[in-house]
Amino acid sequence: MLTKRIGIDLGTVNVLVYVKGKGVVINEPSVVAVALHDKRILAVGNEAKQMLGRTPATIQVIRPLRDGVIADYLVTEAMLRYFIGKVAGGFRLFKPEVMVCVPAGVTSVEYRAVRDAAEQAGARRPAYVIPEPLAAAIGAGIPVGEPTGNMVVDIGGGTTDAAVISLYGIVVSKSVRVGGNHLDEAIATYIKRRYGLVVGERTAEEIKIKIGSALPRDEQLVMEVRGRDQVTGMPQTIQISSNEVAQAIVEPLQQIVAAVKAVLEATPPELASDVVDRGIVLTGGGSLLRDIDRLISLETGVPCYVADDPLSCVAIGAGLALEHLDLIRRAMPLDDYSAIAASSTG
Repeated sequence: MLTKRIGIDLGTVNVLVYVKGKGVVINEPSVVAVALHDKRILAVGNEAKQMLGRTPATIQVIRPLRDGVIADYLVTEAMLRYFIGKVAGGFRLFKPEVMVCVPAGVTSVEYRAVRDAAEQAGARRPAYVIPEPLAAAIGAGIPVGEPTGNMVVDIGGGTTDAAVISLYGIVVSKSVRVGGNHLDEAIATYIKRRYGLVVGERTAEEIKIKIGSALPRDEQLVMEVRGRDQVTGMPQTIQISSNEVAQAIVEPLQQIVAAVKAVLEATPPELASDVVDRGIVLTGGGSLLRDIDRLISLETGVPCYVADDPLSCVAIGAGLALEHLDLIRRAMPLDDYSAIAASSTG
């Protein structure tokens, strides 16, 4: 088969591209550098991220996706064109078959924007769109085709999707626009309020990765943090502990837990019984936060564990889903796939 099959995890923080037979071939930041005077794209991905905070006034470095959906359509299209072209080698003769992921709670307008952007960027028509929790479940190796309840919680950079899945379809889902970025913001706000120290998003993310924890720990981790003193404007260094980080991120974590509880409360009894037996599977970068599985398990009373390779689950699942289009389309709401079905048969 000459046509390539590509699964794309179009995330707020990173874009991952999966190619059948090769695995995840691209994992780059969803960042684009734009020249303001003529709107020309100067850099995409890793190269653009290196420019963050280091550009003159004539260049803007932006994230075209916000909370898991498109905030800047033209820049998102250019970014997709770059990544698809990088994988498909220019797609001059055979355009690739593409499946793109979106949060479960997107509106029909946001859904169409993602599909149209992929098609304009060089995907073979029709471009397919799949909810992130379904893709995450497929990528995590969960048997979603069976008539049993399987629950997955995908914690991304901009959104968290919780869903119960059965027979390739989402039975109950809840999407909240809270994710890893909001944890970073909460950490930066706490440090500014507690220590009067201003830190950037990169530093806040580094704190979360190195010592962040969803629950207080008996053996605390400590880290030196450098930033700008809010009063004097001079550089300053402080020490912060993992228990302080746990305190800082309580509020966004409560919103994530509330979404999980809302899905469990709305799940039909038979499927809820399956979920208790099988447990909740965590995917996405946010699932790598220390003790977040313990927190969700304590709050819900349901066993919880992190998937193998949680960062790649969504992209892998999107690529694998292209092999089960008929089954997935059958399980999706009519409004979502009616246009795709018509264009596929037309």
